[in-house]
Amino acid sequence: MSKRGLSANGSEIVEALTEFHETLKAGGSDAVTKRYTVRTVELDLDPRCYTSEDVKKVRDLLGLSQALFARFLGVTVQAVRSWENGGQKPCDMACRFLDEISLRPAAFQQRVKEVLVSKTKGREPGGSAS
Repeated sequence: MSKRGLSANGSEIVEALTEFHETLKAGGSDAVTKRYTVRTVELDLDPRCYTSEDVKKVRDLLGLSQALFARFLGVTVQAVRSWENGGQKPCDMACRFLDEISLRPAAFQQRVKEVLVSKTKGREPGGSAS
């Protein structure tokens, strides 16, 4: 432990931040960009627009009824029906969720399997009575 009661890693982090702070105080952001590697990144997070056919394809990827798909997404069955019959477009938040399902269907198929609940007493989903 150091004088400040920090671990070796903690001391190293504090030292680096102190050095960064002193550089910033001495020369502003120009000094920082000259001394340190500064990267600017952007994320393309605009969800795509989903047509009624697109929504149905995503639902089919998970093998769910409209009612179960609605529960999975946290929306009403009426919303899913409206999206699939072209009455309404999904909101941006729903489109982001649909994007994630489309990009990683296996992960969401697994998630659906994990949350399946048997409605028949004494039976496992897809199995026979115990």
